[in-house]
Amino acid sequence: MVELYGTRSCPYTAELREHLWWIGKPFTEYDVEQDSEARARLVALTGGITVPVLVENGNVVQIGWRGQGCVAGEA
Repeated sequence: MVELYGTRSCPYTAELREHLWWIGKPFTEYDVEQDSEARARLVALTGGITVPVLVENGNVVQIGWRGQGCVAGEA
């Protein structure tokens, strides 16, 4: 199971999403600015609110995209 935590306003979330589509990797996406439960899971997983975050089988495998990220606003 692959989860992408991000925001609509973060261009790096969009780039990582497009990359996942391109390689054909199925994932579930959560917008942490719109979904307070997803935001709480993100904070529990990473201790912060930087996006995008890629999680596989409950483990954080990537924070940011190509060395870049965004700080998520309030949910």
